[in-house]
Amino acid sequence: MDPILLGGIVAVATILVLFSGVSVALGLLIVSTGFLLIFDGLRSLELIPEILFGKLDNFALLSIPMFIIMGASIASTRAGADLYEALERWLTRVPGGLVVSNLGACALFAAMSGSSPATCAAIGKMGIPEMRKRGYPDGVAAGSIAAGGTLGILIPPSVTMIVYGIATETSIGRLFLAGVIPGLMLVGLFMIWSLYSTWRSGDKALLSAGTYTWKQKIEILPRVLPFLAIIVGVLYAMYGGIATPSETAAVGALLCLLIAMVIYKLWNPGDLWLVLRDSTKESVMIMFIIAAAGVFSYMLSSLFITQSIAEWIGTLDVNRWVLMTFVMLFLLVAGFFLPPVAVILMAAPILLPIITTAGFDPIWFAVVLTINMEIGLISPPVGLNLYVINGIAPDISLKTILKGSLPFVACMVIAIILLCFFPGLATWLPNTVMGAAV
Repeated sequence: MDPILLGGIVAVATILVLFSGVSVALGLLIVSTGFLLIFDGLRSLELIPEILFGKLDNFALLSIPMFIIMGASIASTRAGADLYEALERWLTRVPGGLVVSNLGACALFAAMSGSSPATCAAIGKMGIPEMRKRGYPDGVAAGSIAAGGTLGILIPPSVTMIVYGIATETSIGRLFLAGVIPGLMLVGLFMIWSLYSTWRSGDKALLSAGTYTWKQKIEILPRVLPFLAIIVGVLYAMYGGIATPSETAAVGALLCLLIAMVIYKLWNPGDLWLVLRDSTKESVMIMFIIAAAGVFSYMLSSLFITQSIAEWIGTLDVNRWVLMTFVMLFLLVAGFFLPPVAVILMAAPILLPIITTAGFDPIWFAVVLTINMEIGLISPPVGLNLYVINGIAPDISLKTILKGSLPFVACMVIAIILLCFFPGLATWLPNTVMGAAV
């Protein structure tokens, strides 16, 4: 059978299996095993366990559970609420300062936790009720938090970037650095829109908030600065050549746990057990998807699907930007239905040879891909962040949340366009800090 046609059959079968409701990892294993049995026979079953466990035999994978523990320990405390309150006190005189402080809190909490749903939940629980109380429209209040939460997969340390690095054998340190400037750019675009929408409303109540004394501004800083110091320390250790990402993640996780215990009195063994239990469940889920995606990639390669698609696209007489447009549309649609980790692990082995052959930088592509995944997090039908926000504020309809998040989707599209015109936004910092990629 023609490999291109076979690839189409595999794609349809994968979509049908995943839409049946089974987990992503199990679905990938079912599809992979089925096609290997049909085309390679029973002997292929001997290789599956070896590939499954071999894919997990990677030292870099240790950083995933460590960063997840780091985020879970922060999310289990009042750190998000304190971070939000600190920014509110310092930005209270800025027009629309409340929504700006929410976005700033989302960016900083995302950097600490690396999780979009955790960011939405932690900042949204405080930010949404406060914004609504001050008179902000429900759409602005909910949409800004939903969009701000997506920053968790772009601003380092990001589990999504780690997964991309493992899937494509790309330097995780470079990927982290590549996400810094685009992440800050997205925060800036979100804030610009928020200020504009606040100004357009013409409601003076939104333009002025309560005042705080210097004592009130300073007294909250000791509860926030230690976590920010850990983020700076983690990045310094990683890029100062002191430790590998996995070693740095382990130290960061330990320090976050200690700070949560010391500052927020997280002494109860039951609370600590919940942090470790939830971290373990999320880590195992991601590891299982990584292992299953390894089998899926092997199946695609074994049946010459990956090679044939790359070769076919290479023969197309189209402009490379037209090709990239189709790739991004594919990623956008995939992100509507699947979590970012699954999309990266399934698509990266196929797309990486294509984009490198077309002359695109894989580090730059990682950032563009991640922003595409961010759009998926606030777009139906899955739109995980939309449902997290709806769970926090059930009296705000999903339609209102979606409508409020659409302007932020436009901001993400603008960010992608800027990255296409100025790829140095993603590549300059890693090249400056770590030298030009070989």
